Amino acid sequence: MSSMNTAVTRVRTVRTVRTKGASGLGLVAWLAGILFFLPIAWMTLTSFHSEEDAATNPPSIAASLTLDGYRDFFGTGGGASPWPALINSTVASVASTLLVLLLALPAAYALSIRPVKKWTDVLFFFLSTKMLPVVAGLLPIYLFAKNAELLDNIWLLVILYTSMNLPIAVWMMQSFLAEVPVAIIEAAQIDGARLPTILARVVAPIALPGIAATALICFIFSWNELLFARVLTGVVAQTAPVFLTGFITSQGLFLAKVCAASLVISLPVLAAGFAAQDKLVQGLSLGAVK
Repeated sequence: MSSMNTAVTRVRTVRTVRTKGASGLGLVAWLAGILFFLPIAWMTLTSFHSEEDAATNPPSIAASLTLDGYRDFFGTGGGASPWPALINSTVASVASTLLVLLLALPAAYALSIRPVKKWTDVLFFFLSTKMLPVVAGLLPIYLFAKNAELLDNIWLLVILYTSMNLPIAVWMMQSFLAEVPVAIIEAAQIDGARLPTILARVVAPIALPGIAATALICFIFSWNELLFARVLTGVVAQTAPVFLTGFITSQGLFLAKVCAASLVISLPVLAAGFAAQDKLVQGLSLGAVK
């Protein structure tokens, strides 16, 4: 009887320690989340202040709120309209993401479900293309775009973003497609389904969380890209990040206007991440637990 009581006491002690450990980790997670959220909250609050209140040191938290920063951003005060830049960013990001998915899905299928010889070397080659500094390839690409008369062309950015995101997309989707049961694919082949049908109706629905996670990451990378867009575009193909840099002039830093512009430009990425957060978590954790 005494040994049973001792065992029960030990179990309760272990449960108490685990509960305290989980509570401690939860508290650390909340503190880290608040720490990462504070700059966004501060930027949002500053965007609703006037330039005079935003420039005070220390900043005034209780200052009156105004929409002047957003009016200036959207050009109601006589400035340039941000809509062409936002449309260009949307076209470049969405089009390049769709192209990446169309090209990465068959490549990942060949490297996972129907692996080629030395497929690990192929994956390493894909990943090694991301090791080259972007600025190292800037001059050759600029000269090519100039000679081909593609400067200030949004479709040049679509091609560049597709080539930049394709290696990481193939790498990610290969691990996702490796979890697709081969028996289902073999059953579809016995029924007479060809490769396009297998990819569209068998593989894609099963690997949808991984595809969604890959698409979201490619969209974010394309939307946030600045260097190529800054050098290769002018007025016609100007993207949202390039438009944002125009608020920093030699006349000074308009803090409230910059915060308003940054918040508006960040909203599509935040909205896409919020809408696909369940698929993103499933995709990034796919295969983590066997």
